[in-house]
Amino acid sequence: MTATRARRSLHGELPRGGSAADSAAAGGTAANLSAFEGDPNFVLSLARGLKVIESFDGRKEGVTVADAARHTGLSRAAVRRLLITLEILGYAECRGRLYRLRSRVLSLGFSFISSTSLVAAAQPILDHITETIHESSSMSVLDGNDIVYVARSSVHRVMSVDLSVGSRLPAYCTSMGRVLLAGLADPEIAVFLDRIRPKAYTPRTVTSKPKLREIILRVRRQGYAVVDEELEPGLKSMAVPILNRQGRTVAAINIGAPALRVRRSEAERFLAMLHEAAQTLLPAAN
Repeated sequence: MTATRARRSLHGELPRGGSAADSAAAGGTAANLSAFEGDPNFVLSLARGLKVIESFDGRKEGVTVADAARHTGLSRAAVRRLLITLEILGYAECRGRLYRLRSRVLSLGFSFISSTSLVAAAQPILDHITETIHESSSMSVLDGNDIVYVARSSVHRVMSVDLSVGSRLPAYCTSMGRVLLAGLADPEIAVFLDRIRPKAYTPRTVTSKPKLREIILRVRRQGYAVVDEELEPGLKSMAVPILNRQGRTVAAINIGAPALRVRRSEAERFLAMLHEAAQTLLPAAN
C-alpha cells in the first residue's frame, strides 16, 4: 500500500499530547466526546457537528446518514439533524440519500491558513527553494498521529499520491513528522508511540516502537531528520524544525526528492537551505 489516500480537513494547532482533549482531537468518537458533557466550556453539539464533517473523509461519492452514524458513533437521528443543519448553512448538499460537502467547507480550513502569519511567510520561501533546486518543499504541523500540510510548493509528482495543503501523512515514517515528534517532551513521545499502530509502507519502513523512539531522540539531538524510502519507494526527504523564540517546535519544513538524486553532497546542500529557511521564519513563528 502507498502513502495515505486521505485529504482531510485542516485542523488547528500542534497537540500537546496525553490529555483527554487530545484524544478527542486525534479522532474521538461519540463515547469520548460525551466525557465532556459536564464541562460548561465545551459545546457538545459543535463537537458532534465537526465529527460529522470528518465522516466525509475519503468518500468522494458522499455519505448517507447511516455512514456518518457508523463513523461518529452518534445516533442516526442526531446525525440527520446535523447534516440538515450543514445543508441549511451551505456546507453540505443532499441528493437522494447521499450528502456531499460543498466548497464552502473549505473556508473552515483556509481561515486557519489566512490567519497564520507563519504560513504566509513560508510560502514564498518554499517557492524559492523549489525554484532553486527543482524539487518539492513543504511545511506541516502535527495533528494527532499525523502531519498536516499547511504550505507546499511542488515541481512535479514524486509520490504516487498528489499532496497539497490539507493532506495528511503518518508522522512516524515521515521526515517532518519525526522532526515534530522530536520537539515533544519525552512523556508526550511515549504517549504517541503507545497510541500508534505502525505499518510498513515499504520494506524500509521502521515499525519497531523502541527503534522509532531511538530515531526520534536522535533527530532531536542532531536537529534534522532524513527519511530514505520509508514512506514511498524512490522518495527521500529531509526536514528541519521551525522554532519560536522560546525554542519550541511549532512546524517543520522539508524537501522531498528522488532517492537516487540525493547523494551526500546534495543532502548537505538541501539541509543547509532548510536551516536557513527555518532561521528566516523565526520571527513569524512567534
